[in-house]
Amino acid sequence: MSNFGQTVLNKAFSSTDTHESPHSVTIQPRWQTGTSMKALVWHGKNDVRVENHEIPDITEPEDALVKVTCATVCGSDLHLYQGEAFELKEGDILGHECAGVVEKVGNGVTNVKVGDRVVVTAVIACGECKWCKQGLTSACSETNDSSAMEKLYGTTFSGIFGYGHITGGYPGSQAEFVRVPFANINCVKLPDDVPFEKGLYLSDIVVTSHHAVVSADIQEGETVGVWGLGPVGALTVQWAKIMGASKIVAIDNVAHRLELVKQKYGAETINFAETPDVVMAIKKLVGPDGLDKGIDASGFRYTKTVMQSLQRAIGASTDSSDVVNEIILSVRKFGKIALIADFLGYTNNFNLGGMMEKGITLVGCSQNPGHKYGETCLKHIQDGTFDPLDVVSHRFKLEQIADVYKRFNEKAGGIEKVFLETVYAPPRAAGPILQADVWKDV
Repeated sequence: MSNFGQTVLNKAFSSTDTHESPHSVTIQPRWQTGTSMKALVWHGKNDVRVENHEIPDITEPEDALVKVTCATVCGSDLHLYQGEAFELKEGDILGHECAGVVEKVGNGVTNVKVGDRVVVTAVIACGECKWCKQGLTSACSETNDSSAMEKLYGTTFSGIFGYGHITGGYPGSQAEFVRVPFANINCVKLPDDVPFEKGLYLSDIVVTSHHAVVSADIQEGETVGVWGLGPVGALTVQWAKIMGASKIVAIDNVAHRLELVKQKYGAETINFAETPDVVMAIKKLVGPDGLDKGIDASGFRYTKTVMQSLQRAIGASTDSSDVVNEIILSVRKFGKIALIADFLGYTNNFNLGGMMEKGITLVGCSQNPGHKYGETCLKHIQDGTFDPLDVVSHRFKLEQIADVYKRFNEKAGGIEKVFLETVYAPPRAAGPILQADVWKDV
């Protein structure tokens, strides 16, 4: 989008900012010589390339070097691909979801050892600050000291792999190796009975979608609406069913996404492209009072009105409030709304009066304190009550990742979540797990 956010964000990203990070030695890798790996590198809007890159080495006692066996592409990665993320620099390695095998550890790492199969958490936590000790690891105060973020939000939150310099400038994990700071908390062992094909998604979308239903405080018997059925939204529907929701209404405009949640989880579905009045359609399904809880898994880019589209196009607003406004109209008095999708900056035309008069609680879910939910989510995967593979559509080689970004961005060929294997991936897990290995017809 042209002039994205310039009208309201210039102060946050002032060129006079000379702040130096006291953690720069932790954030910036030291390179080994004479070794290389393949990694996905950002070169600009819609321009990502797989290139040879030097392998990072550990730099701190609590670092681990992980040999990546598998990675994936997140819907939020598309913000970077489209040039709509803050403080991304040419040459940055992307990616925040991976799993692999520990290759090397610092002398302060005690929870994992060389040879362990691990999931690398997307959110980088220190484990020791006051936020981490409360389980709110996405609010970690020690792994990201971006002054731009502090100006924009009044504080900082945790570092994130491969998501630009506003989240700490950490090299990402869409690569054959990744250096993991504070590995005692950010490397999570995978049990032998959980293959990489399932364990990979504990890095982000499994715990993120679980965080959505916890933040919305879904109770047994309640009615729940989920807007946006990408991988996180679809898994949120799955969790809402597990939490005992009596009726789930799922809203999107992509036919195969709507069919998935209808067939797998028994959700009522609304295709907003074919339904002029989504709010009325919801009330016909759940009653005139509306939904008990609403969850926005669509995010800042999606506009439904000409006004919001125009304001974003000219840089007068960074985020669209159209979907949130629709949820406010759809939720009952004293209901609750959770925002699990990405929102970045400022919005106009927000229905503040509707939220206030109806007594609605609006909860920002933060990036995702996933460390808090890892054990619970893992148990659900192990006992078969939750299956992350419901949203996985393809399996490819890491070398194909630039094409994956392009197709995912275009919503082409039925691509949703993918499993990207590196040269270090073990043989496929037994059974009919992710057999697709070619593009579907587009």
